[in-house]
Amino acid sequence: MEFRKLGRTDLKVSSICLGTMTYGEQNTEAEGHAQMDMALDHDINFFDTAELYSIPPKAETAGRTEEIIGTWFKERGNRDKVILATKVVGRTESTYFRRDGSQARLNRAQIFEAVERSLQRLQTDYIDLYQLHWPDRNVTQFGANPMVYREPAKAEDEVSIAETLDALQDVVKSGKVRHIGLSNESAWGTMSFVNEAEKAGLPRVQSIQNGYSLVNRTFEVGLAEIAMREDVGLLAYSSLAQGYLTGKYRNGALPTGSRKALFNRLQRYEGAGAEIAVNAYLDLAEELGVDPSVLALGFAHTRPFVTSVIIGATTLDQLKTDISAADFQMSDEIEKRINAIHLLHANPCP
Repeated sequence: MEFRKLGRTDLKVSSICLGTMTYGEQNTEAEGHAQMDMALDHDINFFDTAELYSIPPKAETAGRTEEIIGTWFKERGNRDKVILATKVVGRTESTYFRRDGSQARLNRAQIFEAVERSLQRLQTDYIDLYQLHWPDRNVTQFGANPMVYREPAKAEDEVSIAETLDALQDVVKSGKVRHIGLSNESAWGTMSFVNEAEKAGLPRVQSIQNGYSLVNRTFEVGLAEIAMREDVGLLAYSSLAQGYLTGKYRNGALPTGSRKALFNRLQRYEGAGAEIAVNAYLDLAEELGVDPSVLALGFAHTRPFVTSVIIGATTLDQLKTDISAADFQMSDEIEKRINAIHLLHANPCP
């Protein structure tokens, strides 16, 4: 396992990060514990979760994943072995995240409440990386094509980046949070956070967690340069395109127990041009004699702007395969083949 520096901190995180959003929905507590055990056994020291999880989001399971991680920490007594990342939800009309039923916003009061409740569920007194799950401002995201610009209406009660950072500074000073990061953020948003922090002496964002895969390389346009020059490395999620790049859904297959069969929430990976692009990468993996999951994850793992690739699985066999992507060797020839497909079928699943 390779270990990479998290932003400009002194933390070295494993280049494969354990994603946990299935715990409490598709995975039981015992299965979640077994996955975390396996991750540590394979030298993964970086776990990612969120107050929103389990997925799909709903009031009944919000926070459940953090609770399962918390019981694992308590039973194993190994909090010091893990660099733990969690997230606070961004702007949403959902009212079940806050005790008073408020719609979620990234303001001071809600950030303070969210941090306290995450700490309680996680049964820890500090969070290593606290991320803004998505912005407070209205933005185009979650599958909307960024190459077709549509200006979202500005919310009247938009919380400023300065206010959000000021609140985060206080939770950092308290020792409850060590470092902060972004998620589902744009190039403008990322640089605004960096600039505001430098101008006002506020905490600097150390990472950005965005979708990135063979069928979604939009991060490379604008954000990759920021990641490299400003040391705000990518924590890549959905590098298997929610399972499509494993081949499990090929030719209309619908495996029992899969996310598509259970929840039918994979529309981000089912748009125009998606199937032909996915099949091209699956054909390439077959020709190379490489597991398609390993090819897809290995591609993300070898990008210079990636700090860590977040993997998620529902079985230990899947998890073992995904972890093995850390050993994938990207040759110049494979890189050329991947880029040739990309130029023909660029970013069908942003």
